[in-house]
Amino acid sequence: ERRRVSFSADSLFGFDQSLVKPEGRAALDRFTKELAGTRFEIINVEGHTDRLGSPGYNQRLSARRAEAVKAYLVSSGGVDAGKVSATGKGSSTPVTRSGDCKGNKVSPTLIACLQPDRRVEVETTGTR
Repeated sequence: ERRRVSFSADSLFGFDQSLVKPEGRAALDRFTKELAGTRFEIINVEGHTDRLGSPGYNQRLSARRAEAVKAYLVSSGGVDAGKVSATGKGSSTPVTRSGDCKGNKVSPTLIACLQPDRRVEVETTGTR
């Protein structure tokens, strides 16, 4: 059984942060409960950012966020650390299309428009 879940980074982290906040922990707790009884072959955690900021910075932020989710799944979800990979994708695979969010000047409107790009995707492969 293969399953892919996308968590909004805004629900997991504060803006520009990589510490999982209480609402994020609650969402990850619900996710691990849903997976109870599954024997995992692998869990891939991918962090993604919006296009604001430099590519290098976004790469590091996305990697820190993926690692934070992995650490939480292992420590609180009881997931075997050896079966979890965490990767940062930076802003390389946005959900928004190029014409969706106009401009490069950081504004509340642009940040809100790019929200779908800020996410952590978790893909599980296993058997029930």
